[in-house]
Amino acid sequence: MITLWHNPRCSKSRQALALLEDAGAHVIVRRYLEDAPSADEIAATRTALGNPPVIEMMRKGEKLFKELGLNKDTPDTELIAAMAAHPILIERPVAIKSDRAVIGRPPENVRDLL
Repeated sequence: MITLWHNPRCSKSRQALALLEDAGAHVIVRRYLEDAPSADEIAATRTALGNPPVIEMMRKGEKLFKELGLNKDTPDTELIAAMAAHPILIERPVAIKSDRAVIGRPPENVRDLL
């Protein structure tokens, strides 16, 4: 079973979902903009991603990122809290299977969980 943090308006997210479904994976779609992950879930997902810098989990080009004054020097706890409060800041899509996760950019990355 793979959980996909999905935004149906995002072409990369739609492509990742299609790749998983075409491979016959059982996918649980979580529309993370409507059902935002908690700070604890984001931190756990970071661990599953292999503990990248938190900033790499974020959409730095979002207008809100700059409006909130976030940057590479912002403490990780603040970045995680910002993603929990404003899920639009989470890089998408994120596919999670057990204790492993990938960011679907490019969408083919999700194949690593099959």
